[in-house]
Amino acid sequence: MAAQNKPLAGVKVIDLTQIYQGPYAAFLFAQAGADVIKVEPLAGERLRGAGGAKTPLSFAMLNSNKRSITLNLRDEEGKKLLRELVKDADVLLENYAPGVMDRLGVGWEALKDMNPTLIYGSGTGYGLSGPDQDLLAMDHTIQAASGVMSATGDADSPPSRSGGAPCDIMGGIHMYAGVLAALQGRAATGRGTRVEVSMLEAMYFTLSSELSIHHATGELPPRNSARSPSNVCPYGRYPCKDGWIVVICVAETHWHNLLKVIGRLDDKDNRDYRNSMARKKREHLIDAMINAWTVERTRDEAYEELRANRIPVAPIRTIDEVRDDRHLHERGMLHYKNHELLGEVVLPTSPIRFSDYDLTEPEFYPEIGAHNDEVYGALNLSAEDLDRLKAAGVI
Repeated sequence: MAAQNKPLAGVKVIDLTQIYQGPYAAFLFAQAGADVIKVEPLAGERLRGAGGAKTPLSFAMLNSNKRSITLNLRDEEGKKLLRELVKDADVLLENYAPGVMDRLGVGWEALKDMNPTLIYGSGTGYGLSGPDQDLLAMDHTIQAASGVMSATGDADSPPSRSGGAPCDIMGGIHMYAGVLAALQGRAATGRGTRVEVSMLEAMYFTLSSELSIHHATGELPPRNSARSPSNVCPYGRYPCKDGWIVVICVAETHWHNLLKVIGRLDDKDNRDYRNSMARKKREHLIDAMINAWTVERTRDEAYEELRANRIPVAPIRTIDEVRDDRHLHERGMLHYKNHELLGEVVLPTSPIRFSDYDLTEPEFYPEIGAHNDEVYGALNLSAEDLDRLKAAGVI
């Protein structure tokens, strides 16, 4: 919920989003101190699932520090209540399919005259215009359509899905940034605007290296999960006794330090390895010499020795290792929490830091409609009004 020493304290956000993309944008607003009111269907947002102890951790992660109200937007009184909420809101966020909000009568065109200063954020898969605007979009389908899957995996294997949900989260980041830009513009003009973000378009820059190679060579770089499509070498994953590490040498000092660590300083003046482009032509030999060193060590031993010698290196960590990472916890990014139904979990805060504002500690998501009385009461609805609306299935 909104806090005093936060950059967005005093900003009111109506959050109509669901699943990952939109909720992540709304999460970033909440973490920056905005008052985010999550508007849910009477049964709750889909990601809640069955609720209670069966609420997935992903919902808890994406909906920290928000308030929750329930509202039936298919009911005329429900639409009227949303319009009332919008009258003094700064931002409305939604990531329904194109046209859904318009058909309900609460889209941008219907709301902008009611509140000329409203920033209306719309997140979709393909955008609100163009021949593909009506295509159904999920992270998986956008990974395919964006080209990310064609660049993921190995040449002798089918295109692969990237782990996680990068398209949803990239869409959410751009949605947050776009609305912030619009708020800054409103400060100068006094006018609101609609901000639209396409997940497909948000992913384009992630393929900068591959597009650059295609432009330079006229060829599509082959899929290679272990190596860079660029001329950087070494650049790869290397086996250890009990896991893997990744190493990349982008500067000659990195390469020279690596040769020292693996006992190959005799190759420092080898003309075949004189620069990254020359090494790239002999990448299989480079990988073999690094492999011969790493397989004799545990993952952590190899990592610590390379790290100590200022070589870009990281262990390939499991999800639980990242969740319990001391560095992330000490920086305040991750927090151990205990929930009466979910038990002990780890909740993240925003990855954005401000020198002169407080870091927000995540608070557990609210139960469905936990703030109905509080939020609707501020619209001057009496207890009797709320009881009637609840009985009628409006809230």
